[in-house]
Amino acid sequence: MYYKYEGNACKRKDRLYIIADILKASRKGVPKTEIMYKAGLSFAQLTEYLSLLVRLELVEALTTNGKLIYKTTAKGTRYLKSYGEIRRLLQESQTQHSKPFLSTFLSLEST
Repeated sequence: MYYKYEGNACKRKDRLYIIADILKASRKGVPKTEIMYKAGLSFAQLTEYLSLLVRLELVEALTTNGKLIYKTTAKGTRYLKSYGEIRRLLQESQTQHSKPFLSTFLSLEST
């Protein structure tokens, strides 16, 4: 389980949010530990996600000065843009309806 802490509230982070966090953290090309801290994931969790993201070509693994770094690809940048648009649209829908649409959608996605 992955959690996002906002103020006193604790919300479970969905997979798409975690992927976006990783892609944001690795935009400039950074080591695994930096992504781990920025995304708030354990080493094991991050390893699984990075493996998936490299296979999907959203992140590339590069060796620079003898160090392994991860960098968001152009495809990963497109994911971030699309993800941001979807969240914005869902939040707009949520404010127009009395039922929390975004919360309902995200809870369905993470099951």
